[in-house]
Amino acid sequence: MILVVGDLVDDIGVRPLGTVNAASDTVSEIRMTAGGSAANVAAWLGHLGADVRFVGRCGADAVDRHRSALAAYGVDARITGDPHLPTATIVLTLDEAADRTMYVDRAANTTLTDEHVPAEVWDGVTWLHLTGYSFFDDGVRPVALRLVEEARRRGAGVSIDPSSLGFLEKAGRDAVLAWLGGADLVFPNDDEQRFLQLAGDGIVLTRGADGAALGGHEVAALETDVVDTVGAGDAFAAGFLSRWTSGGDAAASLSAGARAAAECVAVRGARPVARTGG
Repeated sequence: MILVVGDLVDDIGVRPLGTVNAASDTVSEIRMTAGGSAANVAAWLGHLGADVRFVGRCGADAVDRHRSALAAYGVDARITGDPHLPTATIVLTLDEAADRTMYVDRAANTTLTDEHVPAEVWDGVTWLHLTGYSFFDDGVRPVALRLVEEARRRGAGVSIDPSSLGFLEKAGRDAVLAWLGGADLVFPNDDEQRFLQLAGDGIVLTRGADGAALGGHEVAALETDVVDTVGAGDAFAAGFLSRWTSGGDAAASLSAGARAAAECVAVRGARPVARTGG
């Protein structure tokens, strides 16, 4: 069982359908989809057939919606609702080059405490995955660090995705390296690695269109029509972990990550397209 703890978000994607008219109206395609880096990883893991449990927070009015959305992928979703703060929201603006700018309101994600991760969520867990967003938040960071300690105590593996270069730079390299110290695997992209300069056997470097690497193993990105890059790193991490935690080697795990990332960028939104039919 892989335990994923962290952010749960409503993504609002804005794609202008023509020239942006500053200080006026721009015709756009706007969609709200379920997101959050940690929740996305859990969704992809479930989609790929892994046993996965997710723990996170959202607004009290959205618990059933988000729990059902993850359950559709086979995720054991342990979601609690905050009675005062809404579900976290990210507004993403996408340009023609598929670049993105994100406006983030973490809202209910900031209220995760130890009581929301009770002992029973560890039942059967052999691996813990966290994202950097839990470490960047001053209130949630102690929870994340204790989760890593608990995983170590139980003999479970740990992986962390640094998640955001902007937040890494704000936190400072020394602080981030201390947070990552308990991880068996770290998933930086090229920009994050240039800042962190991580060294060791567990650095899974993701390079977008240039593929990914772990140690002396490399995999090329699969060719596909890119519709939306949001969630590609989450999908890659899930694909990698789905093989790595079931006894897969580096090459097989990298290939599984590349396939999941290619599936992700070919559709709108950060999560898998739900399967229909029987």
